[in-house]
Amino acid sequence: MRRAMRSLSGQLILLVVAALVVAQAISLFLFADERTLAIRAALGFEAAGRAANVARLIEEAPPELQDSILRAANSPLIRFDLSDVPSVEHTGHSDGGIVEGRIRALLGDNYSRDIRVELHEVEGALRPLPNLSDEMTEMHLAMMRGELTAVEMNLSIAIKGARWLNVGTRFERPPIQWPFYSMLTFGISAGLLLVAIFWFVMTRLTRPLRHLSKAADHLGRGEDVGELAVTGPTEVRDLTVAFNRMQRRLTRFVSDRTRMLAALGHDLRSPLTAMRVRAELVDEEETRDSLIASVEEMQSMVEATLTFARGLTGSEGAEVVDLRNFLDSLCSDMAAHCTFAPSDDVAVRLRPNAFRRALRNLLENAVRYGGAAKVSWATHGSNLVLNIDDNGPGIPVDQLEKVFDPFYRLEQSRSLETGGYGLGLSIARTIVQSHGGDIQLVNQNSAGLRAVVTIPLDETELTEGETDETERVDPAVAGQLARQHGAG
Repeated sequence: MRRAMRSLSGQLILLVVAALVVAQAISLFLFADERTLAIRAALGFEAAGRAANVARLIEEAPPELQDSILRAANSPLIRFDLSDVPSVEHTGHSDGGIVEGRIRALLGDNYSRDIRVELHEVEGALRPLPNLSDEMTEMHLAMMRGELTAVEMNLSIAIKGARWLNVGTRFERPPIQWPFYSMLTFGISAGLLLVAIFWFVMTRLTRPLRHLSKAADHLGRGEDVGELAVTGPTEVRDLTVAFNRMQRRLTRFVSDRTRMLAALGHDLRSPLTAMRVRAELVDEEETRDSLIASVEEMQSMVEATLTFARGLTGSEGAEVVDLRNFLDSLCSDMAAHCTFAPSDDVAVRLRPNAFRRALRNLLENAVRYGGAAKVSWATHGSNLVLNIDDNGPGIPVDQLEKVFDPFYRLEQSRSLETGGYGLGLSIARTIVQSHGGDIQLVNQNSAGLRAVVTIPLDETELTEGETDETERVDPAVAGQLARQHGAG
């Protein structure tokens, strides 16, 4: 779940769902407010209409019928009475003149009479309507769920005979009805539909990116990668085209460099062979032996240099190998000088010949300067850690990194007299780094040197989404693992 939320699809879907929830909450709030205003306006217009009709009836009816009209018009919801004084003393309108305009329109009045309107909120404990019975009040409160926020409206309409028709009514804000199960069903259905649609859309976006990530990982390890299909949105298509173009340029560069190295090796071997032939013709034995030794040393150095360069431009295909069988075969070639401590079976993706050359260089150094080599391995998260131990004198701490520089040789035991041209460790690190890993050297607490090789595991063993994190082992992580494994 956590990995899904870290993906591009998961984060965008979460963002959209969160935005939808916020938008729905704001919409519900605005809807509730608008609903309240609409209901109150409707109730106010209803009361204004009844008041206008009663006023017209009273003005048109004989005086002896006026009381009967008022009794017939009165109800628990609205009350009417005639008086010599208005119940609304001020002439202003709390509603902005809307109710007055409604009454004048119904009466056909052109401002010839005085109409006063007063609206105010009723706060505190109150009955739904002043004239309701106790029984009706209980029923009303149950229907309103005990939530009463009332608005009281008083009207004073001047009628013939210098009298006033006073009207009083009150209407409450009805509670918002929340059909829980209907809303829950709607929310779940809308959420699932939204997630399904966005998942489809985001898959179309992220699938090319995932393929591009894997192709970049394989290309970084020196593997042959075919051109990627150009699919997805415009930005992703442009990115894929740029990656294909970069891959073609890199492939052409590596091919040109490989051809140049092959030509260089051939051109260097020819004059060295001629020099060797001419040296054989020298009569003086001491001079002849010296010349031949110098030529052989130059030939060995050229071969070592070409081997180092080929390690930078190798085009061997990668494959998944069983580490136990791979190390068993490698140690068997070195007879009794190499042993390995079996551990868990691990499958790792690598270029077998190149990686064999890197480990052979490390093992030969361990045998040459420590008498024997011991190999062990372990997995740490998404990384494989190989340890190669010897019993030699170790390396000064300030030179543990310098020995990886090409042609760098220590002045003491690891010098030219004991073999090597200072390229073995450089070749080994170059090959391991081309696999996305690194090599660190650590002096052991007891005695000897430990070479710690850290490489990412085969990506088929990893869960989806971890390829980017293990494309290349961070040097700081490799150093930390080396220090942990070098304490033995």
